[in-house]
Amino acid sequence: MDRPLLILDIDETLIHGREIPLASPGNFMAGDYHIYLRPHVEEFLLTVYGAYDLACWSSASESYLAIIMAELMPHPELQPVFTWDRRRCTPRLDIANDRFYFLKNLKKVHRRGYDLRRVLILEDEPVKVNRHYGNAVYVNPFFGDLDDSELPKLSRYLLSIQSMPNFRELEKRNWRTSNAAL
Repeated sequence: MDRPLLILDIDETLIHGREIPLASPGNFMAGDYHIYLRPHVEEFLLTVYGAYDLACWSSASESYLAIIMAELMPHPELQPVFTWDRRRCTPRLDIANDRFYFLKNLKKVHRRGYDLRRVLILEDEPVKVNRHYGNAVYVNPFFGDLDDSELPKLSRYLLSIQSMPNFRELEKRNWRTSNAAL
């Protein structure tokens, strides 16, 4: 566990799934869902894999996530160190918005032996990692825009900070405007 760990959210971070297709066809189907890969996702995964151990943590169901992962990471060398679905999340009620969400508690990652100072989690919904904002890199949600350019900037940023001893001390909210992301 010498390399840092990068935990990837899936829906609206790396892909977008919807029952009704957009104007352009999806990349593949997962059950009744048309799945759209975020532009540059394959290059992103190959790039960050060179610097980070990868893991996936989604609040999606086990069966849906299995289909997505088979398509998203078909290369044997890109297999994540773990893939967790909503069963590893903690259901919480957002009282202000009267809705449930699934919390991703990084204490579960720490129990697997990972030093949280060297763990990052990519997430499009800050509420899901609100207990570990120091580990979070927030991405704009992806809803199928074929002109999306978030991932090339993100990979440059992640490579620029990979050797930092403590990710939690870094201010990551403005990662897009850091010199590394430009």
